[in-house]
Amino acid sequence: MQNKGLVKLFAILFGLVSLYQLSFTFKANSVENEAQEIAISKIAESEPDYRTLRSQEEANFLQEKGTDTVYNIGVAKFTYNEVKQKAMNLGLDLKGGINVILQVSVKDILKGLANNTSDPTFNKALEDASEIQKNSQNTYLEDFFTAFDAIKGDTKLASPDIFYTRELDGEIDGSMSDDDVKAIITTKIDESIVSAFEVLRKRIDEFGVTSPNIQRLGSSGRILVELPGVKDVDRATSLLQSTAQLEFWDAYKGETFYQFIDQANAVLKDIVVTDDAVEVEPQDEENAQNDQIDDLLGDAETDSTAVEENNPLGKLIRGLGYQGGPIIAKFEIKDKETVLDYLNKPQVRALLPAEQRYAKFVFGKPEKDSEVVDLYALVGNRENVPPLSGAVVTDARNQFGPTGKSEVSMQMNAKGAKIWEEMTGEAYSQGSQIAIVLDNVVYSAPGVTTGPIAGGSSSISGDFTLNEAIDLANVLRAGKLPASADIIQSEVVGPSLGKEAIESGTMSFLIALVLVLLWMIFYYGKAGVFADIAMLLNLLLIFGVLSGLGAVLTLPGIAGIVLTIGMSVDANVLIFERIREELEKGKGQAEAIKDGFSNALSSILDANITTGLTALILFVFGTGPIKGFATTLLIGILTSLFTAIFITRLLIDWYSNRGGKLDFSTGLTKNLFRNINIEFLKKRKVAYIISGALLLLSLGSLFTNGLNQGVDFVGGRTYQVRFAQDISASEVTSLLSQPEVFGSADAKTFGDANQLKITTKYKVNESGAEVDEEIRKSLYQALVPHLEGTTYEQFIDLNDENKQIGLLESYKVTPTIADDIKQASFWAILGSLIVVFLYILFRFKKWQYSLGAVAAVFHDVLIVLGVFSLTYKFMPFSMEIDQAFIAAILTVIGYSLNDTVVVFDRIREFFNEHTSWKFDKVVNSSLSSTLSRTLNTSLTTLVVLLAIFIFGGDSIRGFMYALIVGVIVGTYSSLFIATPIMYDSIKKLEDKK
Repeated sequence: MQNKGLVKLFAILFGLVSLYQLSFTFKANSVENEAQEIAISKIAESEPDYRTLRSQEEANFLQEKGTDTVYNIGVAKFTYNEVKQKAMNLGLDLKGGINVILQVSVKDILKGLANNTSDPTFNKALEDASEIQKNSQNTYLEDFFTAFDAIKGDTKLASPDIFYTRELDGEIDGSMSDDDVKAIITTKIDESIVSAFEVLRKRIDEFGVTSPNIQRLGSSGRILVELPGVKDVDRATSLLQSTAQLEFWDAYKGETFYQFIDQANAVLKDIVVTDDAVEVEPQDEENAQNDQIDDLLGDAETDSTAVEENNPLGKLIRGLGYQGGPIIAKFEIKDKETVLDYLNKPQVRALLPAEQRYAKFVFGKPEKDSEVVDLYALVGNRENVPPLSGAVVTDARNQFGPTGKSEVSMQMNAKGAKIWEEMTGEAYSQGSQIAIVLDNVVYSAPGVTTGPIAGGSSSISGDFTLNEAIDLANVLRAGKLPASADIIQSEVVGPSLGKEAIESGTMSFLIALVLVLLWMIFYYGKAGVFADIAMLLNLLLIFGVLSGLGAVLTLPGIAGIVLTIGMSVDANVLIFERIREELEKGKGQAEAIKDGFSNALSSILDANITTGLTALILFVFGTGPIKGFATTLLIGILTSLFTAIFITRLLIDWYSNRGGKLDFSTGLTKNLFRNINIEFLKKRKVAYIISGALLLLSLGSLFTNGLNQGVDFVGGRTYQVRFAQDISASEVTSLLSQPEVFGSADAKTFGDANQLKITTKYKVNESGAEVDEEIRKSLYQALVPHLEGTTYEQFIDLNDENKQIGLLESYKVTPTIADDIKQASFWAILGSLIVVFLYILFRFKKWQYSLGAVAAVFHDVLIVLGVFSLTYKFMPFSMEIDQAFIAAILTVIGYSLNDTVVVFDRIREFFNEHTSWKFDKVVNSSLSSTLSRTLNTSLTTLVVLLAIFIFGGDSIRGFMYALIVGVIVGTYSSLFIATPIMYDSIKKLEDKK
């Protein structure tokens, strides 16, 4: 080998750089462990809410350490912030945290641009676009334009009733064509989404999460946010979804609406039929109505024993506001939507006097642990625009008020300060209140007792926790979202699950590594030791590159590294097998080594390039953990090529030049797979029959049994729940499928018998924190008999790293994004097949080679799908078809091609060397001569996969099962499908000629 000195220098430098990069990870872990120990020492478990306090203490310690030097290597010093930035990032499944895709509402932005117009054509187009979106791959804006064009008639987008508004005057005028307006609106939408992205980025920076990831996904208005390590999930989701629409409104006195409430109740009796309404005598009804009036006015107490009548609104009241205050009445939180629906019915609003006709009914922020919430009436106007908005706020800080409670102080700009002084002056003179409204929720409605407030300084008080005050101040500083942002896909993983994943991943990694190292020594003797040294260097380089690139290490990523170990053996196996062949020809050791490395190079490159191409497609189309798997696989392919070709060669040459003897085998393996001469082509008809039967069985099962599609492809919510005792999955399925719970649900044992994965499509089209909370509560109430005294707070708490009972992980995908995932998966598989077909055509110059390879891949994929279809109902682990399964399919494609290309490469070589041989002899000899390599690599890879399957985490067991089946089928197809089909297609063409 030439340039040995350069290779040595590069290897040493590469290794040192990798160690340097990994040192930051070790140092960051050391500082974080110190923070954890300090938090534990300061805050005892006996303190209420000790986990939150410890988390806050850790965050404070790390924030203080942020600018302190914590790592000194002599030539450079690094602060904690710099060390953390260079450290390897752990993914959600290893560290816990939250991963969400937010959909910024383009519909809301369009409404805002059109000034909330009531134009019927515009609003009909919005609704039509929402329907089209359910089965569309276009953006909402594209579908809106399509829907508008279909119904517009003579209406133009540049109409004064649509986009020719005061705000857009100068950019849009009435003479513009629809195409011109579309270009401007597209730009405006893009600006709004960029604004949303920046607002979210600022909020996340203020939140203080280490290693956050926020990305804009194309032009669809979707934003990916990954917050690994975040413990307070509800706080994080609230931070992400809050639009921070801060408004200041004058509030009516509550008692002025008592008569209206009573009149509304009377009207509602005729238009609302309640389930519990009963027939009453006329005189009883009159008396009951009088009692209700007394109750609304506070002059009498409701008789709880009275027979309940058709009393839609009155029966929901749980109390009235205080005299002179802004609260009308109190209602249960669960009845909020019903009450607002009642009060905003046209027949009811018609009861309001002229001066109150634009009144806005808004609920307040419920107190902690309270089941009731206050109803306010705000002084509205025709335009529904507040007298003062949060846009005037220039700064916001959390502070403690006179009573010691947390509140948020604000500073306004000059314009806001002037309006604020006028509003507070008017409220002071009238003895009324000003409601501070955030995202359509009244946070407080204080009166003004000291006269007009000048200077623009003010504060928001309410029943805030410290974290709520901090978050609200951060949100106000970062700015408001231009539109609502709904979570359309989310994954929440508790730290206890991440801790278990690290333990199981490490265990499987070490077992697989030891088995492979021992196998290489057992099979190749001293040469195997050199291969092992190269492999260990390969691991160091992989982790070093991952750390240097700032890539995120996930559980599938660990699987990718372990799989790389198995596949990197392939390069050494190819080299060593070729050297053995050269030795058998009678060549000396030095010449055999030189020719062996040279002759194996073509096969190694072809095999790794085809695998790399499928990994690259997986990287492009995958998200989250799957992208992590593809990243480690791609890095592993490159580093294993370097270590196998150069490092192994360096070590072997060094030993050989010192006079060492290498047999590239041991006493037990010396004659293994030697002098084999199997006539594979004579057995191809039997193979075709066997494969045909397997394909028919697979297709039959796929059409009848189908596949167990996960929420990635059909939408829904999935919860991983652990119980104190073993539990029946069928019993829980029946329990949750009751009409009063979810109506339809599916529970499957996941790992141990006391752990279930529960999936439901209940309210799958609805998003928002309130819906998520409602479903979690329903889940808890249904499962509470099996939770052994666990409270709801304990059930949903994801802060506990040692949690053993309750919710461990949740996952949500809306149908719209599920359809997108399905489409992306289809194109990923199809794209990989096309790319590989073209590459093999380029390398072997005959389309028959590409046909054989792609036919074998189709064969392998269909059989893997068939096995999943046949066995998913009774296997003791999850076999859902999800993104991870697509990753497995693409890996199977890469592996199958790897095997096939090595055989094809030998056929091409023999064809050029033995020009007098018949074609069938060339093919049979090529298959026989590569059999040792094929079986050796397959067995090694299977050992690795089995180690991960047995000792790895529950979450990747189905993924590993698909790979195991794929490797077995792929090895078979490279021998009995790909090559025979290539042979038959060439023979058929030659016979025609």
